[in-house]
Amino acid sequence: MTRNLSGLLAPAAAVLLVAVVVAAVAGAWPPFVAVESGSMAPEVERGDLVVVTATDRFPWGGLVGAAEPGAPATFGSAGDVVVFHPPSDGQRPIMHRIAFPVTAGEDWTERADPMLLDGDCSTIAACPAPYDGYVTYGDANGEYDQSAGIAPIVREEWISAKALFVVPNLGWFRVGVDAAIARVGVLPTAIGFGGLAAATGGFGALLLGRITARRKVRDERDR
Repeated sequence: MTRNLSGLLAPAAAVLLVAVVVAAVAGAWPPFVAVESGSMAPEVERGDLVVVTATDRFPWGGLVGAAEPGAPATFGSAGDVVVFHPPSDGQRPIMHRIAFPVTAGEDWTERADPMLLDGDCSTIAACPAPYDGYVTYGDANGEYDQSAGIAPIVREEWISAKALFVVPNLGWFRVGVDAAIARVGVLPTAIGFGGLAAATGGFGALLLGRITARRKVRDERDR
């Protein structure tokens, strides 16, 4: 029984260890973000898993917008992609690209890409900039977040992490867990997924045991 329990817990412990190591290197927790929308398509799709780092972590320190000279490429385009938490109650974190920084009182539409604007400074609520921060956008949205009303000017303290690279389709489990928690709560979700993991592990162990036993019988017969 103890051996079977150890066999079931070993994969979970290994995953946790990997997560802790990645978090230690990246300086962010959790070190992964499960993508829940297609706003960063086609490079990042819904269900992908993105590895992130703290914004000041060496050698990825600092935040660089897409419009800045020599901006590094992330997910196939210039500019850092960041995770930020808007102040609106109930709004989930957003992972979008930084376009450029702005200063308080600035009419930032004067140096914006006209193709990503819907109106001018007189019609956009986030213009002029009410404080220092960043203009952002989703690659697939075709409009700045601040022009579309998705988010206000993004304060630097709202930014919790910076994206490094994407692992396709590995975020579906996290998306499923979050959806289950939203629907039934934390405890039922933990029990449900825990039972599923135990059942899967038990079935795998049973199947592996039978395969091993048959192999031993076959070897003894061949002798």
